[in-house]
Parts: sequence; C-alpha cells; structure tokens
Amino acid sequence: MDIFFSFIIPVYNRPNEIRELLASLTQQSYKKPFEVVIVEDGSSIDSESEVEVFRSQLDISYLKKDNSGPGDSRNYGMRRAKGNYFIVLDSDCILPPQYLEEARKSLDNDYVHCYGGPDAAHESFSNVQKAINYAMTSLFTTGGIRGGKSTVDKFQPRSFNMGISKEAFEKVGGYGKIHPGEDPDLTIRIWNNGYDTKLIPEAFVYHKRRIDWNKFFIQVNKFGMVRPILNKWHPGTAKITYWFPTLFCLGFMVSLILLLFKIVIPLGIYILYFTVLFIDSLIKNRNVQVAFLSLIAVCIQFAGYGLGFLKSTFWINFSKKKPQELFPKLFFN
Repeated sequence: MDIFFSFIIPVYNRPNEIRELLASLTQQSYKKPFEVVIVEDGSSIDSESEVEVFRSQLDISYLKKDNSGPGDSRNYGMRRAKGNYFIVLDSDCILPPQYLEEARKSLDNDYVHCYGGPDAAHESFSNVQKAINYAMTSLFTTGGIRGGKSTVDKFQPRSFNMGISKEAFEKVGGYGKIHPGEDPDLTIRIWNNGYDTKLIPEAFVYHKRRIDWNKFFIQVNKFGMVRPILNKWHPGTAKITYWFPTLFCLGFMVSLILLLFKIVIPLGIYILYFTVLFIDSLIKNRNVQVAFLSLIAVCIQFAGYGLGFLKSTFWINFSKKKPQELFPKLFFN
C-alpha cells in the first residue's frame, strides 16, 4: 500500500528534548514526504519557539491542549494527522538517519498494522543513562520485551517507538487512560481485533531517559503496579514471568538469611547472576563504570517493579474497589 507516515509526539515541559528530536528528523535519508505532529500536553513551558525553528525543514503540525496524559495526547494527534500510518515517539528520543527508510523497507516486505522498534544508548549518553538503558533492554533482565531480537514472548511494541496504521487505530479506539501501561493495553486490544505486530530491529531509536536513580525507581515501581491491573483487564495475558522481579527480591533476602546459617549456595547463585550481568554490560558498553552502574540499575529495577507488582496484586485481588479507586495516580481523567 502507499504509506504516508505521520510522527505523533506528545511533549510536556521539555522544549530542549523536542529540539534534538526534530533535528534528527531533518537528517532522515527517507526520500518521500512525511508529517510531524507535535502535541503540547498542557505544558507550562511550551515548545512553540523550538518548533518554529524547523518549520522550513519539516512538515509540522503544532497542537496545544489541556493536560490529559500521553495516551490521550497521542490519540489527539492521530485524529488530526494527515498520514495513514502513525509513528509514536517519546520526546526524549533521537532517531538515526536511516530510521524511516528501515521502517518502510520492513513494512513493504511484510506489512503489519503495528510494529515496534528497540531503543539503544547513544554514545553521548551519560554513564547512568547507559546503565539504565542496559537494565531496561537486556535479555538477562527483561527478556528482550522492549526490543531485543530474541524475546521470551510475542513482541509488544512500546510507545517510545511504535508504529500503528490508521485503520488499526480507528478500529481499537487508541490508547486508554492508564499510565504507564497504556502501551501493552493497546497492543493486547490490537491483537484481540485480529491484527499482528512485529519487531523491526533496524528501526531503533536512541532513548535518552532523562532520569536519576530515584525517578527510575518511581518509574519501574509504576510499571510493576500496572501489570496486575492489565492482567485483570485481559485475563489471558497473565504469565508467571511477571512474578520474577518479586521472587528475585524475596529470594535474595532469603539467601542472606541462609548465609547466617552458613548456607552459601543460594547467595552464590545471585553472585553468579550479577557476574554474568557485569560481563554482558561490559561487552555491550565497553566501559567498566557503566558495567558497575548496570548492576545498581538492575537492583533498582527489580526492587521497584517487584514491590509495585506485589502491592498491586494484593489489592487488586483482595479489594472490591476498582483499580481507578485503588491507584488514582495511575489514571488520567
């Protein structure tokens, strides 16, 4: 089919980020026209001046609306876009020059109504950013669900780098009000409506994730909290692997207790696992400091997600209240 791409990019108080993203879009090797839709989601610091810099270089639509969250802002942009295939990005991403060319080539060879691409660490990223990127993308931590070539399950695109056809968007009604968690919720509804998804490894982005350790903990804690909600909404999607971070943390505490009784094997297994992580990160990042920081990132990731998952699982299963009442901060009105 004749594909016309529209980039859909919600932005909230991050004009500097959108400048870097738009600059990377001007460098695309793709020769055909495409559109960029920027949705200002109720920002107090808007990006209008940054957008104006690129008016002459890109076909840009700049839309302003009241704050209603990234999911609703993406829907807002897609309803007003000119294209028939939407590419949803986070504002803290940078695209390599070949991104659009690779996405189009893959869709021409094997068309699907929804695809996802990986995220990678740019050489300009800080060591903490590279460590967090490793924790979020490694096969040894997340099973490759965020864009590894080998995944433990059917690939679920994520909205930092996700393509969806206009047909599929209109059929499923777009994103819901939950955040985070709007990505897997949308993907599951896409599957339920008979559409396939796929990973395009070559269509990767550099995902900057401008967060510190505390913000990272809060982020992954929310990821853990939304998963039991999604399991309740979509009963057939629950998997034992979602318990891994919780069990990992509980097992580590047990191994420390057993060490008091001179039982060292359980702790030895954890030491072996962290050794594998260190070596893998060192090979991928070629930086000893990043490899050490990767271990910290993985610990924060498992602790945050595991605690959030355990807390949410308990309340979702033993309370008569709806998820929106139990965890209002996870939902936009």
